[in-house]
Amino acid sequence: MLENLQSVNVFSPNLSEIIGNILISLVCSFVVSVIYRYTYKGTGYSESFVHSIVFLSTITSLVIMVIGNNLARAFGLVGALSIIRFRTAIKDTIDIVYIFLGLAIGMAAGVGYHKAAIAGTVIIGLILIIFSKSNFKYLRSNQYILQFVFSNGNPLGDEFSGILSRYCINYEIINIRTNPDSTIDYTFYLRIKKSFDSKYIIDELQKINGVQKLNLYFDQQNS
Repeated sequence: MLENLQSVNVFSPNLSEIIGNILISLVCSFVVSVIYRYTYKGTGYSESFVHSIVFLSTITSLVIMVIGNNLARAFGLVGALSIIRFRTAIKDTIDIVYIFLGLAIGMAAGVGYHKAAIAGTVIIGLILIIFSKSNFKYLRSNQYILQFVFSNGNPLGDEFSGILSRYCINYEIINIRTNPDSTIDYTFYLRIKKSFDSKYIIDELQKINGVQKLNLYFDQQNS
């Protein structure tokens, strides 16, 4: 049986096919890297990560061509790569999407599916651009952390609760801390209605007598 596995190798590209596959993966992954630059919204932009998308795709296409249809090579490659440890932390989950896209393009180009590599790059690239640049309210998280200092007794009066009830689906207090100057720090957890912008709550709460140092944080853990 092992002899049969080693003899399975019907995929043997010539030099022109090898160059063509690598060039297709190079061009498509370069387009993906440009899309990543265009859609990136974080603060820790990494030029090396952008380059890595291109390198990863071209290397993947080469690896796929080396493996071909030989199962013995595939198992051997898994064993060889198992000694490699990648310890680089992924800063944003969207980076994983681009990593998998680069891998998929490299795999498609490596087996000669050039149309699939090009079509996948165009279609998925357009989807990434649309979702990153469009303001889909139903896709946005509406969960926030509200913090403020109150210097006029208990803030949970009719005026305060009325504002939160008007703009929020629900809200709950999660922390209260007293200060030496007799002021009190309050922390609330809010779920703002999607039909309202968070700035409306800030504008309304700032009008309440006694509210100081008002801060509204986007809850990234639930995004």
